[in-house]
This record gives sequence, C-alpha cells and structure tokens, in this order.
Amino acid sequence: MADHGYFSNLIWQIADLLRGPYRPPQYERVMLPMTVLRRFDCVLAPTKPQVLAEFERLGARLDGRALDARLNRAAGQSFHNHSPLDFERLKGDPDRMAEHLIGYPKC
Repeated sequence: MADHGYFSNLIWQIADLLRGPYRPPQYERVMLPMTVLRRFDCVLAPTKPQVLAEFERLGARLDGRALDARLNRAAGQSFHNHSPLDFERLKGDPDRMAEHLIGYPKC
C-alpha cells in the first residue's frame, strides 16, 4: 500500500500541471479542493469497478435519487463517483486537466 508521501507527491504533481492557469496566490484556492477530491478518490478506489459496472447496468434505467442510492450502495459509502476518471488518469491527460476537473466531482 502506498504511503503518505506517495499521495502527497501525487497531489503536488497534479498541482504542478495546474500552475499554468493559476498564479501562486491562487494555489490555496486549488490545493484544498484537490486534497479533498484526492481523499474521496482514495476512499472510493476499492469499489470503483463495482460502481462503474452498476452505473453501466442501471444508468439508462434509473436516474436521480434512485440511481444515486444504488451507486452509493455499490460504493459502500454515502457518496460515489461514476466518472471513469481517477487522479492517476487526471494526471495522465494534462492538456485537458481543467475540463476533466470540472466534470469529475459532479459524479
């Protein structure tokens, strides 16, 4: 299992990719949300395949609260993310980082 240093480095690597659009005084506006998103990403990682499979299976038949309830159950949490993205994938597509981040937390 990865340690604290690994996760910290991953967050800062992503922050480095964002430095183009942001000036140093704006970093604090980006880093706290990125840290929270990363924590959610870590919590949801073990059940991500199940959530994606459930979304694929039910996404066309259910919506709103009914779909959320089923996906939350698959995630084993009171929240879920059915986006195929995770932080490793976000880091791997730096040219579309802003676009991906806009949609990432909505899922």
